[in-house]
Amino acid sequence: MQTSSPPIRRAMVLAAGLGKRMRPITDTMPKPLVAIAGKTMLDHALDRLAEAGVAEAVVNVHYLAEQIEARVAGRSSPRIAISDERDLLLETGGGVKKALPLLGTEPFFHVNSDSLWSERGASNTSAMAAAWDAGRMDMLLLLAERESSVGFDGAGDFFRDEAGRLARRGQAASAPYVYAGVAIIKPELFADTPEGPFSLNLLFDRCIASGTLFGHLLDGRWLHVGTPEAIPLAEQAYAAHQGG
Repeated sequence: MQTSSPPIRRAMVLAAGLGKRMRPITDTMPKPLVAIAGKTMLDHALDRLAEAGVAEAVVNVHYLAEQIEARVAGRSSPRIAISDERDLLLETGGGVKKALPLLGTEPFFHVNSDSLWSERGASNTSAMAAAWDAGRMDMLLLLAERESSVGFDGAGDFFRDEAGRLARRGQAASAPYVYAGVAIIKPELFADTPEGPFSLNLLFDRCIASGTLFGHLLDGRWLHVGTPEAIPLAEQAYAAHQGG
């Protein structure tokens, strides 16, 4: 039986990447500011966090940082703090470790700023927060069905058992679920992690080993926007499936 966990009030939003596969668009614009359906991917992410009750978000910056800072300067929901990685890009794990003083001691959302999906109705971020069970989970990942995702041609990332626990694809030819770029994480997981850059995959593997990595299934379609050619596909899918 799930125990009652406090609301998730803070988030880490990753907006520091170089976006190399999105060139030439990202020669002059950071990838999080690429617009899909009339709204930047960063604003999609922040708006969905606000819907879920997140009051404060830390946004990390590196590439074309001034543009990111200008974009979020006027936001009040959620309130934005900047974690500056101009000197050294710290990756998905190291960026969080640097920002921990801003994130506090409670579990927080960890969001890739280019994570985008169409929703059939209820907020997926709100549903994740409701599914979070701090008594048995150290990390909860948003998972998309590999076969129904738009613009994704990979082999998949995870298997999920009946209890929701995750295992890596490993040597299997494919796995049914893809990490959709949103997680809820306990900050204490970063206590014994490297200094400098490291990937969140380190924590995925530690949680799998301890049986505390869980997955929440996306209600909607994940839109993988990895290249310029993927933008019109994502916009078509977003328009076709949003709210329906």
